[in-house]
Amino acid sequence: MPEEDKEGKQFHQEVPATCEGFFLKGSNSLDWGIKNRLARIFNPESGRTVMLAVDHGYFQGPTTGLERIDLNILPIAPFADTLMLTRGILRSTVPPTYNKGIVLRASGGPSILKELSHEGLAVDMEEAIRLNVSALAVQVFIGGEFESQSVLNMTRLVDMGMRYGIPTLAVTAVGKDMARDARYFRLACRMCAELGAHYVKTYYVPQGFDTVTASCPVPIVMAGGKKLPELEALTMCHRAVQEGAAGVDMGRNIFQSANPKAMIQAVTKIVHELLPPAQAYELYQDLRAGA
Repeated sequence: MPEEDKEGKQFHQEVPATCEGFFLKGSNSLDWGIKNRLARIFNPESGRTVMLAVDHGYFQGPTTGLERIDLNILPIAPFADTLMLTRGILRSTVPPTYNKGIVLRASGGPSILKELSHEGLAVDMEEAIRLNVSALAVQVFIGGEFESQSVLNMTRLVDMGMRYGIPTLAVTAVGKDMARDARYFRLACRMCAELGAHYVKTYYVPQGFDTVTASCPVPIVMAGGKKLPELEALTMCHRAVQEGAAGVDMGRNIFQSANPKAMIQAVTKIVHELLPPAQAYELYQDLRAGA
């Protein structure tokens, strides 16, 4: 039998036990496991994230810049807080020594040749657990032909994730005929949050984006969207963070840049250190010249 220890005496009755609030908006009442996974995605010091989206191939095939994930993406992955990708790319290409957050694409079905809103859930929860992911991402097509189906995809994923402590990212998808304005994004983001999404990915709009972030009770990350000139993309990133975004989930504006490694470092400086766009662009140019 081990020797019995003496009863402790240092109980520090004069020091109240700490009860820390969680750093992410709308997340304080979540279970420990979901908070822990969210803290792999969002930097606890800045409260923001730089997600690198490379999941475009799940409906587009080998998009420009993503022809070879091993050659184009793995060298810049360490500069992101999180990779957003599919299970096929994760298993086939990303080394298991990668120790940052993984957001796994969980919805899919139609290709770019068909009606995109007709998605279903394409990954089950056991698979997500096996892959040790930090969150699951699902597309939500508010106003799309299969709007209700996509919303119910999200709510089912939320229910399954809550059972095992895995958060859900709702990705707002905008159809070709829809107005990309603050009114639409307020509706889409609020619906996703109301129905259980733990954070939302949406697009930046120059007018009223602060009302989108203010009216959404969970964190919003800005989608990068189409490829822009580097200074424009950095300016958009800065404005989004200044107007309430909890970071960015950028793809083409990084991996289609003239120098993706320089670009992702400039984006990171904006998101986590609030570096002004002109200085971030100067950093991008210096890193590009050095390379």
